[in-house]
Amino acid sequence: MDTKDIKDDQEEDTFDFTEDDGTNDSFDFSDDSRDQQEERRKFVDGLPLLPPAAIADELEKSGYKGQVAQRRALSLMAYRHVRRLKRLHVNGESPRDLPPKQNLLLLGPTGCGKTFLVELLFQNILKLPTVIVDITSFTESGYVGDDVRTVLTRLVINAGGNPYLASCGVVCLDEFDKIASSGSSARFAGQGTTKDVSGYGVQRELLTMLHGSEVAVPMDYGFSEYGYRAQMSTRDIPFIACGAFSGFDELLRSDRSGIGFRSAGGADLAALTIEEVGSFQKFGFLPELIGRFSRIVSFPPLPAETLRQILTENVLPQFVNEFSGENLNLTVTDAALDHIITRCERRGTGARGLHTELTAAVEGAAFDTFMIESNVEVVIELRDGQLMSEVQRSV
Repeated sequence: MDTKDIKDDQEEDTFDFTEDDGTNDSFDFSDDSRDQQEERRKFVDGLPLLPPAAIADELEKSGYKGQVAQRRALSLMAYRHVRRLKRLHVNGESPRDLPPKQNLLLLGPTGCGKTFLVELLFQNILKLPTVIVDITSFTESGYVGDDVRTVLTRLVINAGGNPYLASCGVVCLDEFDKIASSGSSARFAGQGTTKDVSGYGVQRELLTMLHGSEVAVPMDYGFSEYGYRAQMSTRDIPFIACGAFSGFDELLRSDRSGIGFRSAGGADLAALTIEEVGSFQKFGFLPELIGRFSRIVSFPPLPAETLRQILTENVLPQFVNEFSGENLNLTVTDAALDHIITRCERRGTGARGLHTELTAAVEGAAFDTFMIESNVEVVIELRDGQLMSEVQRSV
């Protein structure tokens, strides 16, 4: 290995803890750093390396329904991430010999399974340090609210305080579309030097993090300028941004006919790529930020049959189990289930609204029967367009 290779490898894993009290005092944590690097190596070595197809199957076994093409795309991305980590930190290969980490942009209406897919895949199956944050709660540095860099603080906390381990994790930026600037798409030369707390300001803060850089991460999870900072690399941290992007399909149709989230067929969905950066700029995003994503994955609304599967296999059993604990047998008729699904489709809440609709349906039954009735059947049925409950006793 020549001198340049040694320098590159040293720069890749630089985590300096400093306390800024005006004197720039530095503290040497070299022993701690070596222990943390060894902890990372053992962690990565123990990560499960499943084939992409097996990961997709495991997602379905874990309760994820529908979105087959999207599930395949995320499963492949997850496999490549784990394989890359093993080659870097276990086999000792140089990052220059491997493809860079992938950032993904997930687009689709609410309740179509975007964040649930990320949670199941990275937290439950792969058990990687993962943080899912609502990006609308963050502001540009120097303003009241969570600094964008504290996203990485949360990741370090989820990694047990080990920044080396956190550098193998995954960051999910939920509600990403909400940080689009609502102003005009016209730009002026000095705009990059102005402050915009929640729009372009936050986007600028995210630029270097998504690309891969050294970020001073506040370790005290506060805003004190005297607090500890960890100089942490984001070169190996995939960022997954999720958003509904309401109205973006109409914008796309005006720029490029036949493209949209609700278009039928996989070809139309596959055609949505970062080449549409002009449309994203009109929507209110910096083109440089959209360029940080290597892949855009579109999620269509879940069809009625998938919603029914989620309702009967994921949501309803929770309520049945609750009533069973009260010595009650809960039954929901097919007509009642269809009514719940129709309301979710009409309101555009997707799978997210199934739990809410069913909760409203069983609340009255629970109030009238818990600790009052026992060993009876509680039936939720549809009467005159309304969900009603009835207690049926055995003769």
